[in-house]
Amino acid sequence: MTTTSPQSGPVAPSTSVLRPLPHGALRLTGGYWGGWQERNGAVVLRHCEDWIERIGWAGNFDGAASGAEFAHAGIEFVDSEVYKLLEAMAWELGRTGDPELAARYERLVERVAAAQDDDGYLHTAFGRPWQRPRWSDLEWGHELYCMGHLLQAAVARLRTAGSGRLVDVAVRVADHLVEVFGDGGREAVCGHPEIEPALVELGRAVGDPRYVRLAQLFVDRRGHGRLGPIAFGPEYFQDDLPVREAEVWRGHAVRAMYLAAGAVDVAVETCDAELVAAVERQWTNTVARRTYLTGAMGSHHQDEAFGADFELPPDREYGETCAAIASNMVSWRLLLQTGESKYADLMERTLHNAVMVAPRQDGRAFFYANTLHQRVEGSVPPEDDLSARALSSLRAPWFEVSCCPTNLARTLASVESVFATTTDTGLQLHQYGDYDVDVTLPGGTPVGFRVRSDWPSGGTVTIEATADTGTCVALRLRVPAWASDAVLETPEDTRRASGTDTVTVERVFAVGDRVTLTVPVTARLTTPDPRIDAVRGTVAVERGPLVYALESVDLGRDVGDVVLQPGAEPLDDGPDDVRVRVAPRTVRTAGVLPYGGPEVTTEEAGTVRLVPYATWGNRGPSTMRVFLPVG
Repeated sequence: MTTTSPQSGPVAPSTSVLRPLPHGALRLTGGYWGGWQERNGAVVLRHCEDWIERIGWAGNFDGAASGAEFAHAGIEFVDSEVYKLLEAMAWELGRTGDPELAARYERLVERVAAAQDDDGYLHTAFGRPWQRPRWSDLEWGHELYCMGHLLQAAVARLRTAGSGRLVDVAVRVADHLVEVFGDGGREAVCGHPEIEPALVELGRAVGDPRYVRLAQLFVDRRGHGRLGPIAFGPEYFQDDLPVREAEVWRGHAVRAMYLAAGAVDVAVETCDAELVAAVERQWTNTVARRTYLTGAMGSHHQDEAFGADFELPPDREYGETCAAIASNMVSWRLLLQTGESKYADLMERTLHNAVMVAPRQDGRAFFYANTLHQRVEGSVPPEDDLSARALSSLRAPWFEVSCCPTNLARTLASVESVFATTTDTGLQLHQYGDYDVDVTLPGGTPVGFRVRSDWPSGGTVTIEATADTGTCVALRLRVPAWASDAVLETPEDTRRASGTDTVTVERVFAVGDRVTLTVPVTARLTTPDPRIDAVRGTVAVERGPLVYALESVDLGRDVGDVVLQPGAEPLDDGPDDVRVRVAPRTVRTAGVLPYGGPEVTTEEAGTVRLVPYATWGNRGPSTMRVFLPVG
């Protein structure tokens, strides 16, 4: 086990197998992720800020600070969107130091701070004479949930700037929560987990074990029926079973995974191996039975929840963007604790597909829910109107419940934090792109590398040393689970690295030493588990870490009756020219029922282009599908 630097990214466990890098040690320099992080800082943050100002969500803090009665704008948990935006701003400021952004950030923080009550309580929708009392609706009120996001925003500021007004606000909030809900206080939990990982991280950041203890209490109280009955049942809140007894994630997907992330954090800080093992077991079972090809989770629209095992219908997939982000929160924590590459594999799949399908290419509109089969073309949402959270058929600028855009913003602002780790003896690369990394190992060994890659469209990763290590350093590279082969070139030799999930180069590195990992990136067919009856008899196409999709704009008609030729492999002439062979088109003549009847061939066999799933819907209304029937 290793000890973590206090100036890490969003997650800094006190002990772990792998150590997250200090903030600023890894810098994106371009490529796919560098481009998106730049767009996030220049476009997405301002877009989110403009919307929360325009529709009054930031103004709620002004109303709360005034002491006068005001009409609260938005649903009960819109405070959290302001906090997630502040977190994203803090990470972006830590990266760029942009003075204009700094001024906007400080102005927004002052408005938040002005709304805090004398005893530390802070929420704009509860607690005033004309509002519902504090803590009167723990099932749906989201008070603790919102405060959790405030605490995480404060951690971002603390780890990028060392201090700040928001940190002081957060400490007062946390102190208030310890008094109300700590040992000897009210034995309750929030209907939406989030406070748990936030309390642990603030406790780590400021060195206060009381916050970790309160998070432990919240985790241990869950699953004992403390929340009131609802139509979806107690599993919606994960209040049906204690965390350590559950075998699989169930209920509301985001709630389930925020709770799991908090449980790992608590377990690490309290040396609770049984609790870590419980979350590992739940991760394994959920990934094997309740996860979509893209890494997305949650198949129910009604309650934004997991379905039963293998209940993964593509056209009714909910796949909330926030659930994909929450999945990666858990996977990252388990990767740090175990060092097992399977967690990084899922993160790669989820990031490239289930997360990055959300933003429109210009960064000004978003998906909330992410289907794998769009049956109707739909319409373009107005650029100046709110959309219902899951009803938009194309990406929408903002939602009545807009948790996903701000969650995406904070994720992109800190995405580099999950790319690499260290141990006492080396550096581990988990995600690939264009970046520079410079870090000093605990013994004082300087480690510096320039990483360049054509990921995700290509499979070549070049790592060049930019520092003389002076002593032997172990450079470990992840070999993706999807790779059919791998070749490693070092200054000494070239060797195959297939059949393993990592490959390690151990040497004394000198400036200019180069290591190259090459994996073949070609289109391949993926067959679903036959127990997923909704896609039995179909295949999907993947290329490297990317899932591909068929859009009607490329087919020239609806995708509903496309059938692939049996046994035909996809044609791959590069990432933008992946094609599949389509069987002759047949339709049945109209009858009383849509069953039986003679078939008529209306179109000859041919080929059709596929696009990366994450890019679909950027060319206007279309139908789309990932799983394609085989004739």
